[in-house]
Amino acid sequence: MHVASLSLHDFRSYEEVVVPLVPGPCAFVGRNGQGKTNLVEAVDYLSRLSSHRVATDAPLVRAGATRAVIQADVVREGRSALLEIEIHPGSTNKARVNRSPLPRARELLGLVRTVVFSPEDLALVKGDPGDRRRFLDDLLVLRAPRYAGVRSEYDRVLRQRNTLLKTARAARRGAADGALATLDVWDSHLARAGAEIVHGRLQLVEALSPYVGKAYELIARGARHDDATTAYRTALPVETATSPGREALEAALLEALAQRRSDELDRGVTLVGPHRDDLVLSLGPLPAKGYASHGESWSYALALRLASYDLLRAEGDDPILVLDDVFAELDAIRRDQLAERVADAEQVLVTAAVAGDVPVGLAGARFTVADGSVTRE
Repeated sequence: MHVASLSLHDFRSYEEVVVPLVPGPCAFVGRNGQGKTNLVEAVDYLSRLSSHRVATDAPLVRAGATRAVIQADVVREGRSALLEIEIHPGSTNKARVNRSPLPRARELLGLVRTVVFSPEDLALVKGDPGDRRRFLDDLLVLRAPRYAGVRSEYDRVLRQRNTLLKTARAARRGAADGALATLDVWDSHLARAGAEIVHGRLQLVEALSPYVGKAYELIARGARHDDATTAYRTALPVETATSPGREALEAALLEALAQRRSDELDRGVTLVGPHRDDLVLSLGPLPAKGYASHGESWSYALALRLASYDLLRAEGDDPILVLDDVFAELDAIRRDQLAERVADAEQVLVTAAVAGDVPVGLAGARFTVADGSVTRE
């Protein structure tokens, strides 16, 4: 899988730009603030329908414009398709394939797959559980796009249930029977969607873990494949090591909700479910967060992304690998190790402020990015 051409209209800093790309390594080189990352961010947006840099769509639209458009000619198994997304902040985005509208934008998911490593990925190791949950859920959707709908449903139910909890809390001294009866209904909806997400995450962590160890051994000097380990942490009353099924997880979530009902009414918020779980990253016997050095944290974050790439590659087409301004953070040895590891990828998109930061092993098409223009050298 690779992008043969990328076209942007009013996306980020670009009023209009068309960039012909090639398989193999493509490096975008230019000073900071010239728009290098905007290009690879656009490709990644087609894959995930969200940005790896910001939480909302508004910053993606050029100042003064009302919408942004991303078009990409994507080649997969020798067949080409024109993918397009119109970004409308505060409204519904629109998607097309070969100029034919799709009923919902999320039907674009799965048509192009990317794995992005960027400086923000340090948060996977050092950040809050929410960063690691997003990592799992994004990868889950890349493996099986149907999980985008499951996640959307869970978020909707969670919002409704939290609103009802706040209402029930306010009414506890009065007649709260109606609110509590309705809460039972939302418990069932939450347990059903939540069990799907937890089940998917558990399977994902099991499949991903061996790749994480191998990637960390490659990147971190002197490391062994069993130094970096991952585990899924949930408050549900189940033994995750036994790979519980969806029905068992749904029953466990209903049980946990019943046990925490009083606490939830006191606080007006849902206290159990996949939105409270975490991916535990360990180096040897210690958790990586709080114990790993800066270099070890970088190596672990990179290992997670490389493991994601290896997993997706093993299950289907090569995803597009994006290395966004990462080589400046790595020493010469790690740069060369990384370049050697990914050199055979069908397409690698690299950004760098200095041409010398791009390893020789990723010598391919070079583009200069400056003053809103993209020029191939």
